[in-house]
Amino acid sequence: MRPRAVAEMLPDVGGAAFRRFGFVQSSIVSRWREIVGERYAGVSAPESIRFPPGSRSGGVLNLVVEGAHAAVMQHVAPEIVERVNRFFGYQAVIRVRFRQGLVQLARKAQPPRTSAARPVPAELGESLREVADPELRACLEALARSLPGREGVATIPVIGKVKG
Repeated sequence: MRPRAVAEMLPDVGGAAFRRFGFVQSSIVSRWREIVGERYAGVSAPESIRFPPGSRSGGVLNLVVEGAHAAVMQHVAPEIVERVNRFFGYQAVIRVRFRQGLVQLARKAQPPRTSAARPVPAELGESLREVADPELRACLEALARSLPGREGVATIPVIGKVKG
């Protein structure tokens, strides 16, 4: 059995609680920033989705919104409905209801400082240039920097070229 990431276990662990509060999929909470974007996720958070009895479509999305932003959020409610429905892949939500309150923001972790980081070994730097995706390349470079600087651990075998 392989180790599992916490994100994989979240639906299992919190599934009953999420369903109790109206969330068919817990991913709407964990991926709210992706669904509505940075601007709206910074001032709002999903509280629940209430569906008509016996249905899983045509629901009302209840959002907590920071006080002064409620008026703006009401104007963009149709866009939020569209984005949530695009996320679900069907007409899950037809309306948004707002409640003013404090939004607990998940603060982004600050990126590590690169000035104190060790340089990427030259042997690895060459193979990393072939990686097309800049985000993947940055992750691989960070991993390469964290490798112990021992003799004989200079290269990582590449099975095939990575294309993004």
